[in-house]
Order: sequence, then structure tokens, then C-alpha cells
Amino acid sequence: MKINAKMATPIEEKVDQNLKIRTGMVNVSDGKCKPEPLRLNLTMELVTLQRLEVVTPTNPQHNGPPMESKERMVQITRQKQGGLGLSIKGGAEHKLPILISRIYKDQAADITGQLFVGDAIIKVNGEYITACPHDDAVNILRNAGDIVVLTVKHYRAATPFLQKQLAKETPDSDNDATCAELKADEGYKSSVNNGTISRSCSRPMSICSGSEPEKKWVEVVAVPLMMAYVTRYIYGTDKLRPNAFEVRGLNGASTGIIHCDDLAILSQWLKLITDNVVGLTHLQMKLYNRNFAVGERIEYMGWVNEGVINNNISWQSYKPRFLVLKGTEVMLFETPPLNVAGLSKALVAYKVYQTMFRVVKESETVDSRQHCFLLQSSGHEPRYLSVETRQELLRIENSWNAAIVTSVIKLGRKTFAVSHHGKSGGLTLDWQSGFSLAEGADSAIVWQYKFSQLRGSSDDGKSKLKLHFQDHETRAIETKELECQVLQSLLFCMHAFLTAKVASVDPAFLSSIQQT
Repeated sequence: MKINAKMATPIEEKVDQNLKIRTGMVNVSDGKCKPEPLRLNLTMELVTLQRLEVVTPTNPQHNGPPMESKERMVQITRQKQGGLGLSIKGGAEHKLPILISRIYKDQAADITGQLFVGDAIIKVNGEYITACPHDDAVNILRNAGDIVVLTVKHYRAATPFLQKQLAKETPDSDNDATCAELKADEGYKSSVNNGTISRSCSRPMSICSGSEPEKKWVEVVAVPLMMAYVTRYIYGTDKLRPNAFEVRGLNGASTGIIHCDDLAILSQWLKLITDNVVGLTHLQMKLYNRNFAVGERIEYMGWVNEGVINNNISWQSYKPRFLVLKGTEVMLFETPPLNVAGLSKALVAYKVYQTMFRVVKESETVDSRQHCFLLQSSGHEPRYLSVETRQELLRIENSWNAAIVTSVIKLGRKTFAVSHHGKSGGLTLDWQSGFSLAEGADSAIVWQYKFSQLRGSSDDGKSKLKLHFQDHETRAIETKELECQVLQSLLFCMHAFLTAKVASVDPAFLSSIQQT
């Protein structure tokens, strides 16, 4: 979708019910059809595009829930007071779906404007609850975190019965995500076909006094920003759109291509949207980390693009990947993990201490993609990755250094089988003591050096390795020759230990370097 400079307007900011909304006019297209002017609304959680249409007001009782019973994804931010702001009925024990029976006015569910009485909750943060008893569903909703993604489907036949039940209940009879069970009795069966569909009585609706046509902003698409994918590149290529970007949400929705000839406005929109995505993703990361011990926590989550070389074509294509640095592992996902269980479903997972991270210099990039880096784990082909901005690359680099420290400290020490002057032995890398070589049945120490004494190394790329250490007293360089059948793994692990020493600002390591 495209934005014309004449149509792009400065971004305005307003506050509605403590919700900060930024608004501006843009032109949007799918890249094929003629672009059209739309209004872009940005909140902390959503980017929404709206079209100005002439509509004829209808009876308010016909407004509200979708007429088609398609699955929808809705993101809710839990409030400190009122929680999710909804009540549920039903459950597997009653052979009924989990149905939203009440939406409380001006609370979290109501603020979204996308949930309705009669919506069945299919998933919570990607986890199916269709087979859950009522109490289990309540517990899942209560423990789903501060940002909750619900997959829902509207059951219009159930709405009149739920509205009827709601009218009988007192305002305080239900709490957040709890209520009396909806029973599949004769009253339910006889009432499901009565009446018309209406929005929950807890959410006010505009009342029209006449049927004169009026202009109204109508939502075209809403894209949730939690772990959303923001890009300026043409999908799957290294071609940068000079004045355009696109936002894709977890629910599959896309803004289309938003283009702006005014680079100042383009940059402002990109920064605002990206900052919101990063903020929400960081919040989700903190929620996940509640489940992990210190050494197992997530250091980074975010989108990258992986270069995929196809022998059948002369150019490299790209696929979005979701990168996670957690504990001692670096993982790539095809789609973001929506819950803690999803973290076990990575496309690939490597040990951080056996993986090399290297930022690719601008002069070394293989195509027009900028901000690239390489990940190579021992025994695997290197992975060529890129991100959208220099700032994001720096975030990954800093997170990688933190993950290296965490993983090496947790590992503590690692021993590799080596040959030294024809004798079998074990070369140990120890976080506290450094390098040591042990030989014989009693594993007697032959030599030992601190990490700070290493002055260089060289290898033949196969199995032979030379380590050059400096003696503290004589200042002489002592070279140790070794052979290792897993040389790459040894080299990567050495690099991890040395990087961790620097990144952790180990005072003993730094002072010993300064002395030499």
C-alpha cells in the first residue's frame, strides 16, 4: 500500500480514556491496485487503518458482533483493577464451548471493541481450550499474563440466551473470568433461536435518531503489535522500498504497503510502531521469564530475515524468522512462540557456547540487505541473517554477549579429547582457571595457563591447533601444539569463553591483560 506525499499528514496525538492514540492520513495499496487514502490510528497495542465511508444508520440492536462466524484473534491488556473485564460460561463438562457471557463497561475486553457476548474462546495465547472444563478455562485465563491473545469465534445462536441470562444477574454476580456454568437444558435449547443479535449490554452503542446518510470512519484492518513483523523490504527479497513499509501481525493481518514520500513522516511512523512492537515483545519476554530460573531466562526475542540460497535461481531469497536467545541456546522459529510450551518447538536450536556470532561488514554483504550477521554452530552450515535497523543489530549483539556470559558460567568447564606429542589427553577450558592439559590414567596436569595469557592461535582448518601463551615471569611466548578431531567445536568454545571474559568485565582477566 502506498502513501502520497500530498495525502500524508503530520502525526497527531490525542488521549482517549487514558489511551494514547496517534493519527495521520496515508495512502495504502496492495502493491497492485491504485492506492487509496486511509486514516492510520496507532495505539500501544494496535495499528488500525480506517476508510471514510458514507453510511446509513441502522437500528442499534443490529450493530455489534460479526455476522460471519470466522475465527478472529483479539489482543487484550489485563488491567490491575478488573482483570480481563469479562465473564465466561460453558465448558467441556456441559458439552458446550467456553462462551463470553458478559463484557464489563470500560474494562479491558470492552476497550478492544472486538469482543462480544456470544463469542466462543477457541485459544488463549495459542493454546486450545475447546476441550477444557469450565474451571480449567478460568485458571488458564487468570494465568495467561498481562497481554493475552484470544482466538474467538462468534456463535450468534447463543447470544440471545446469554443476554437474557445477563439481564437476570446482578452487576456483582460475576468476577473476572468466572461465573455460573451455562447448562444445556431445555431453556437453552428453546431460547437460542429467539430474538436478534445485539452487543453486550455492558458496552454502550451509538443511537441514531434518523436514517440520513452520514460519513463515518470504518475499520479496514487492525493489526496487533505484540511480536508483529515490521519491514521496509519487498517480501522475500533484498529490495528496499524507498519510502514504504508494511506491518504483519500474529493474526495473519497485514496493513498492506504504507508509503510516504515525506521521509520525516515515514521515519516517525516507523519509529513509533517499532518502539511499540519492541515494548510489547519485551513485556511478553518478562512474562515468559517468570517461569525460568536466572540461567534459563530469555535475553532477546525479535524478528530477523534469513537468507536462503536456492541453486535453481541466481539470487538469494529471504524468509522471516523469529530469533530467541534463551539460557544456553539460540533458537530460530518460523512463527513466534505464543506461550512457554511453544519455546520447545524451534525450527533450529544451537548451544550459544558452540556458536559463532559475527556482524557482517557493509563491504562483505552478499546483496542489498543491510545490518547483517552470521550465526554458525559447530557441525552446521552458517546462517546469514539480517534485521531492519542498526539499532536492532546492536540490541542483538548486546543480548548475544549477555547470553554468552550466562551460558559459559552455567557450563563452567568443557573438556575436549586431544593429542599432545603423540599422547592422548584432555584439554579443559575452565571459567575460573583457564586452559589446562591433562594426560594419563590419573589425568595429571601437564600444563596450565590463564585465559589472559593466550596471545594467539593458529590451525590448519582440519585437526591441528597451535596455542601461543606468554609466561608471566619471563614474558617468553610458549607454543603448545595439539590435535583435535572436533577442532571447530573446540575453537568455537574457546571463542565463547574468551568473549564471556571480556563481556563480563572480569577484573582479574582485564588487569592481567593490562599487566602484560
